[in-house]
Amino acid sequence: MTFLHTHPRMTSFMKPIALQAGLAAGVLSLIALAVRGRIETGSATRTLSAPSHWVWGEAALRQGSWSMRYTGVGILIHQLSAWLWGGLHARRDLSPDRAMKDALVTTAAAVATDLVLTPRRFTPGFERQLSPAGLVWVYGAFAVGLALAVRRRRAR
Repeated sequence: MTFLHTHPRMTSFMKPIALQAGLAAGVLSLIALAVRGRIETGSATRTLSAPSHWVWGEAALRQGSWSMRYTGVGILIHQLSAWLWGGLHARRDLSPDRAMKDALVTTAAAVATDLVLTPRRFTPGFERQLSPAGLVWVYGAFAVGLALAVRRRRAR
């Protein structure tokens, strides 16, 4: 682990803070997705399965029960995307004192990318199932996860 932590060519995506930030953001936003999905669509798995529309097409957006094919793949895609954003977040000069502000900037970039810049086929999918308020909860949880990882680093 020391080699990875100190090697000069290590990319920001392999830094422990990038992995921790992506994991925290991904898990917290998955919880928000499940809760908001249950509240707004009657199914927690519907929103968790939505990202699998990248692989399985529109049928993934209608899945209301757990399956490895849709829900498992959806969770995997969501978490891999969170790690990507965690890596991009780690490229910033992260300060525990500005943790939430920095996390909001990264999350704003994720929202713009996910909902505006990305072709419909590669959007998260859950934006078609949740209300704007539901999306605020999901992306808010994502930002909190990024910030908590940075704040946690200071506590060590």
